[in-house]
Amino acid sequence: MNTIRNFIDNYVVWFTIPKFTAIDIIEIVIIAYALYHIIVWIKDTRAWVLLKGMIVLGAIFIVALLLEMNVVLWIFRNAMVVGIMALVVIFQPELRNALEKLGRQRIFSNITVFEGKNSRNERYSEKSIKEIIKAVYDMAKVKTGALIVVEREIQCREYEHTGIPINAEISSQLMVNIFEHNTPLHDGAVILRDDRIISATCYLPLSNNLAVSKELGTRHRAGLGISEVSDSVTIIVSEETGAVSLAMDGKLYRKVDADTLEMRLIEASSRLPEDRKKKKGRAKSGRKNKK
Repeated sequence: MNTIRNFIDNYVVWFTIPKFTAIDIIEIVIIAYALYHIIVWIKDTRAWVLLKGMIVLGAIFIVALLLEMNVVLWIFRNAMVVGIMALVVIFQPELRNALEKLGRQRIFSNITVFEGKNSRNERYSEKSIKEIIKAVYDMAKVKTGALIVVEREIQCREYEHTGIPINAEISSQLMVNIFEHNTPLHDGAVILRDDRIISATCYLPLSNNLAVSKELGTRHRAGLGISEVSDSVTIIVSEETGAVSLAMDGKLYRKVDADTLEMRLIEASSRLPEDRKKKKGRAKSGRKNKK
């Protein structure tokens, strides 16, 4: 009898189901959510290479621990603090991007007290959207390279100050003139905000995404780069092919037509009333029927 009781106490007790409370479930969900996003972040950045290097170092540490290699263990212990500080410095851009993505989650959009409330229901009027589309495809026809940043909630003031202030109403003629060859303002990006052309010749951060096609140049990498650090919709017109591309949320969409561009710009405008949305839908269906 004692043998059975000892067996139950020593082995069967491990198979008992512990008591769960609501707090335990919340903790599991939070930890699982955090681990998932950390793994996704590691996979999509240079941290993946770092992780493989850490696995190799971990294997060396275990071998040193089993074989009692005191010198190697001493080196590991003393290099730990310096190594952590070095990792923070080396991967500062990736850590910054991860925190920016966390801050852009919509769950915080309604509770953040530091973001101002815009009294308007939309950032860009119908007229501005039509002017943007007209300028983009007029430039695409003649293969004039262009880079247009359409701001949403996150303002690109850090990059706005690298250019020349314009602060003019959005018009297709002005944008075409800005990007015209051999003009002082044609090199760089244009930033749009609330129906205004804010700045031109702006320098944007280049994307470090290794999956980007090698045939794409600096203009496309800059458009993709700004979409990785902000929620903007960036329009790129290729100088070589005249093709129109869109960069959003760190992704590049190539060979975009006018209807798709209009839809994305309406989404960037955001918070359209339901009757305006229905009106837009009827207008689009009317154009398709005419075609």
